[in-house]
Amino acid sequence: MQTDFLVIGSGIAGLTYALKVAQHCPDKTITVLTKTQSDETNTKYAQGGIAGVMDLDHDSFEKHIEDTLIAGDGLCNKQVVEIVVKEGVQRIEEIIEWGARFDKESDGDYKLGKEGGHSEFRILHHKDVTGKEMERALLAAIAKQKNINLISHCFVIDIITQHHLGYLVTKSTPDIECFGVYVLNLASNKIEKILSKITLLATGGNGQVYRSTTNPAIATGDGVAMVYRAKGRIENMEFIQFHPTALYEPGIRGQNFLITEAVRGDGGILRNHAGEAFMEKYDKRKDLAPRDIVARAIDNEMKVAGTENVFLDCRHFSKEKFTEHFPNIYEKCLSIGIDVTKNMIPVAPAAHYSCGGIKTDEHGRTSISHLYAAGECASTGLHGANRLASNSLLEAMVFAHRSYLDAVKKIDKISFRENIPDWKTDGTNVPKEMILITQSVKEMKLLMSDYVGIVRNNERLSRAMKRLDLLYEETESLYQKTIVSPQLCELRNMITVAYLIVKCAEFRQESRGLHFNTDYPGKSERVQNIVL
Repeated sequence: MQTDFLVIGSGIAGLTYALKVAQHCPDKTITVLTKTQSDETNTKYAQGGIAGVMDLDHDSFEKHIEDTLIAGDGLCNKQVVEIVVKEGVQRIEEIIEWGARFDKESDGDYKLGKEGGHSEFRILHHKDVTGKEMERALLAAIAKQKNINLISHCFVIDIITQHHLGYLVTKSTPDIECFGVYVLNLASNKIEKILSKITLLATGGNGQVYRSTTNPAIATGDGVAMVYRAKGRIENMEFIQFHPTALYEPGIRGQNFLITEAVRGDGGILRNHAGEAFMEKYDKRKDLAPRDIVARAIDNEMKVAGTENVFLDCRHFSKEKFTEHFPNIYEKCLSIGIDVTKNMIPVAPAAHYSCGGIKTDEHGRTSISHLYAAGECASTGLHGANRLASNSLLEAMVFAHRSYLDAVKKIDKISFRENIPDWKTDGTNVPKEMILITQSVKEMKLLMSDYVGIVRNNERLSRAMKRLDLLYEETESLYQKTIVSPQLCELRNMITVAYLIVKCAEFRQESRGLHFNTDYPGKSERVQNIVL
């Protein structure tokens, strides 16, 4: 199969890019691949909203820029922050034109929320399912484009580069090129080649590396792992944002239900098991401090008390106010016996967002020619050491747009690469026991949660690396001997991502933003990105 533009991932970044390319190049073919159904993405689970300076009477670009830089703790690329904040308003207006519906006041103005780290009310939202609404609008717009082929249930195994043509490719190879991808077609169970002139990775996050996460099961870091194997540049993977308030349900592992930060923005109060409002002990902004501070505070309260959760108190809200703003959260809590008007909500931190990822420039270009990245899998320089709440959807749309602008200028100068070999399956067998894969997944999630969580130290990181080395050897041996499956590929990708998180954490000999190492509690005078 050949396609002019190939998009891997169907979240907000991938769909925004595909839609823009399709409208600009009606004579070109655009193929969008997704490994499950088209709407199962991290975008779908983004509750809180999208940040944008929509009220210039009370807000300004300068304030949003400053809030982002403060949250990023010295590691943001200021030029990129200015680009995203200033161009973001146009991108928001575009998705509104495409049909996205954000909540409005009775006078027609948009209802603007406030979240941790923001100095003003600037969060647009659709109830507590903003991402789902944006995904709906984009998929509806995509369906009207005749030159977009959206293929679900296709698992991308690897990026095709000169390596697959028999050349030696290393990190220092100056002209690595992407010619397309190998995919496992889950309908036919065969591995196929898709050749492309330009490819965009929009593969989302990697929360499934941890035992508790707000991410869906698909968030296994596939794009980051593929680029690393292809000798592309990855940076700042140690900065994993733990959302402070995931719903705590005893025994639940995998995807945890998110209690959006907007609940605290509306006045929700965090309390410990003694009923004390504890955030004032940690930060003058109390419950609206940035996520890294709130997550560490909750982690400390849990460790001191020996408990597995704290509580979010919304009992002072009127039922009408809560159900209007957060209908999904209200129904979810009620389904497990919690009436938020009478009971506090049990919450605990869970892996939520990866601030690092595939290193890109201000046009979304990676270190591999003809390969772009946008959304959570990319490291653009916007988030630095800690992402400001509701900046992620904004970043995804801005860099989807910038990647599109750069790609359409180049497309006619690029040819398909010929003589790409078929995927070799010689000497491989059906795996005899799936337990070899599932047990390794459990071990990896456990060691990452226990050793590489909110608070780290050198001994824990060393132990994590030793155990990951063993899991890597076992998994690579299995990969060489058995037929490829999505479960095996995801395990392989997650082990690679876990390794990158630990390796970057070992290199960063300081505590900054989301990375807190008790052996280096202070900040280093030298502010640097960790690039692998």
